[in-house]
Amino acid sequence: MTNVAVLGGGSWGTAFSMVMADAGCDVHMWARRPEVCADINERHQNSDYLSGIELPPTIRATVDPEEAMAGAEVVVLTVPSQTLRANLADWAALVPRNATVVSLMKGVELGTLKRMSEVISEVGDMSPERIAVVSGPNLAREIARREPAASVVACADHDVAKQLQGLVHSKAFRPYTSDDVVGCELGGAYKNVVALGVGMAVGLGFGDNTTASLITRGLAETARLAVALGANPITLMGLAGLGDLVATCSSPLSRNRTFGERLGNGMTVADILASTNQVAEGAKSCKSLLALARQHGIDAPIAEAVDAVVDGRMTAPELMDTFVMRETKAELD
Repeated sequence: MTNVAVLGGGSWGTAFSMVMADAGCDVHMWARRPEVCADINERHQNSDYLSGIELPPTIRATVDPEEAMAGAEVVVLTVPSQTLRANLADWAALVPRNATVVSLMKGVELGTLKRMSEVISEVGDMSPERIAVVSGPNLAREIARREPAASVVACADHDVAKQLQGLVHSKAFRPYTSDDVVGCELGGAYKNVVALGVGMAVGLGFGDNTTASLITRGLAETARLAVALGANPITLMGLAGLGDLVATCSSPLSRNRTFGERLGNGMTVADILASTNQVAEGAKSCKSLLALARQHGIDAPIAEAVDAVVDGRMTAPELMDTFVMRETKAELD
């Protein structure tokens, strides 16, 4: 059995641990809170994040990152994107030298504007060939219920991507390989911002025409930035682009869509944050993605408007007015 460490005891970390356990891996999770670890070890569940789901017995949990990573051949990182640098500064020396590091995180770091794989490479002093990302339409609760799903395993080293593909291929989870790390990461990060906008439209009572328009223009916005950074445009039409975008914007299970919906209902960001223990990555990444787009001269009206609402400089109804009343142009401009 391949020894895997999963650093992060939230819903996606737990669901992905189940994927790897189902594929035959021995999984050791790190969780920040002792009560979460006790729940996993003693009752084979993570009731705080995935209530009602039974976990495989090959998943164990600990609050000690060194214990979690001891002998690991694969280290999976699934912490909030804006805490990755601080977490990894503490963990980097504990990562086994020959382990492959996998990022499940979907964000762009504030300030540095680095993608998660770039932060891992910098802080962990690792070559890009050791770092892979997994991205796709993977809502955690549906994955944990073992509903059929597909995803993309991307790495600069094709052999590493192929190896990981074998380690996550289970009866309910179908992985594809890619070498387009940039496209996969930006597709995963940007869809959260678009989902906030779609959620606001839903919260305001608008229907499918509005949400479909936002999703489509959000995809165009994502592709403009990704291609400018060297991504393959076809990646944005695949699982890590359009697939992830549709799932995140359409499902009530999506944290980012739900966050946006609450904004559309009139709640403040502070009220929403106080009401949940889940992280909506788009609420932070909208600012960093907007800055990245401006750095590369890319028009990003959805990211700009979402950032303004999250920052309190615009209301959700004003966002919708802004979306419709922008200067007209050809669709393919």
